[in-house]
Amino acid sequence: MENDTWVVSTGVSERFPFYTRANVGEVFPDPVAPSSFSYAIYHDGRPQGSELGFRKAYERMGVFTADEYDPDDCQFLGVHNGYCYLNASMMRLMGHRAPGMTTEDVDLAFFGDAPGVPPFVEQEGDTRPELTAKIGEVFQWALTVHELDDVRADEKKVDELRANRPDASAMSDRELLETSRKLYDDHFPDLFAQHIFVSMLSTLPVGIISSVAEAVGRPEATLQLIGGLGDVESAAPSSAMWELGRLARSSEALTAMFDAGVGGLLERIRSSEDDDAVAFSSAFDQFLYRYGSRGPNEWEVRCRTWETDPDIALAAIDRMRLTPDEAAPNLRHAERAAERERVGAELAAMIEADAEAHGQFSAALRAATVFMPGRERTKTNCVKLIQEIRMLSRELGRRWVDAGALDEPEDGSFLTHEEQERELDDPGSHLELIRDRKARFAQLRALEEPFLFVGEQPPPDTWPPRHAPRPTASAGDVLQGIPGCSGTATGRARVVLDSADPTNLEPGDILVAPITDPSWTPLFVPAAAVVVNVGAPLSHAIIVSRELGIPCAVSVTDATSLIPDGALIEVNGDTGAVTILET
Repeated sequence: MENDTWVVSTGVSERFPFYTRANVGEVFPDPVAPSSFSYAIYHDGRPQGSELGFRKAYERMGVFTADEYDPDDCQFLGVHNGYCYLNASMMRLMGHRAPGMTTEDVDLAFFGDAPGVPPFVEQEGDTRPELTAKIGEVFQWALTVHELDDVRADEKKVDELRANRPDASAMSDRELLETSRKLYDDHFPDLFAQHIFVSMLSTLPVGIISSVAEAVGRPEATLQLIGGLGDVESAAPSSAMWELGRLARSSEALTAMFDAGVGGLLERIRSSEDDDAVAFSSAFDQFLYRYGSRGPNEWEVRCRTWETDPDIALAAIDRMRLTPDEAAPNLRHAERAAERERVGAELAAMIEADAEAHGQFSAALRAATVFMPGRERTKTNCVKLIQEIRMLSRELGRRWVDAGALDEPEDGSFLTHEEQERELDDPGSHLELIRDRKARFAQLRALEEPFLFVGEQPPPDTWPPRHAPRPTASAGDVLQGIPGCSGTATGRARVVLDSADPTNLEPGDILVAPITDPSWTPLFVPAAAVVVNVGAPLSHAIIVSRELGIPCAVSVTDATSLIPDGALIEVNGDTGAVTILET
């Protein structure tokens, strides 16, 4: 599939015409590379990886039957003018068909209070009582299960792939390409289906808890009851980085090395014979082995991770080492966990007379500790697999660079499957094509794609520049977002647009970010609070901020443009309000 705007695209569904960047913008914040499209979305006339995972998960849930899917084109995912979109029309049917849910519940989870969301209009065939009954059975299972054994089995499987990583340098070019594709085909569809299935079920306990909190007149308790859950995989690197930061903070030798700047830091540490440097180097190697798959835009094979570019991780550790001991993630987590236990007991006592409501509420509290951490674990399992594919692809890319066939090792991602095959036989034959695509990629990336559209996406020549100058907020202005993690914090706003470059963020500052994926998580630790342009109640920023105990407001539209860097602001994590105190 090829068009004038971007080399890969999908069609627009007539039956399900409403598309959104909500949630998927955290996974694919940039235009989709042609190789990722071929691996994960569409190839050779049929849907691939991620689309197949969605279909399998929604069938398993009972929301759809196989006959409702288009066999020839994608439905759950779409790539339009380069950007990946979720099909919100299909997501809404979860709310329409599930017992005790509404389409408004789905809209709230995906969009928060984002403007321009069209109303749901029921169509013939949307109501399926037999599917409603099946979903109800799955819900009952979710409220009684105590452990996601299959998710743990998946974790073991991807960890074994890492432990048995082949020696890429000893493989032929064709072996590198074929092995990376086999890894994807053999594992990704099922891993991703598991991620979508668990993600959908993670909304169930939150919905029940929210309903009870509203009913007893304590709506703010919802945030308190889904924080401090523990075992949240995407928050784990922060604790590991914290310990590395403590090593650096307590050592004069390491402090001097960090003070000299992140550039060349790892080489300075590795070449030093100082005992502290040797200990840090060993601990950092262990960190990279376990968490090296994380990084900005980590679902894209072409993008850097902590393993391929350790300076990204060291930049975050550098910020942490400046943070005082009382900001330790484990201390904040313990406070949130204690708060969750206390508030849960209070609300349970308030509804004790209603045995059914009490039982369901208790079941939801326990299910939240299963499915919300489970959601992050399934995501991590996918990312770990992608890292193994990335390392093979980078080795092939390095060889092509040495042969003069590419400018950079990652550039092979700008080729489709078929083009990569031809490149094997004739290295360098696509060099000018890749350069043209990289230029178009940069043009699209510099534009602000529509957050949602129905039926037909506005063409790119109507999109505004992503970082166009805009009027900034003034003292006294209040920007309204969605509450993410309870608490109030005041500090200097630090607008950070790239998680790999956080050098202006100081302890006690308030992090203002466009969107967050797990690579941003370590920057939450030194921050007094977090403000994010987009997001929803189950977005990554909220889940991690709850674990780390940091006040958070998401869906603060255009926060990175409206809030002046260095302004004194107050973030109310209970209401989602961000107040400009002085500029």
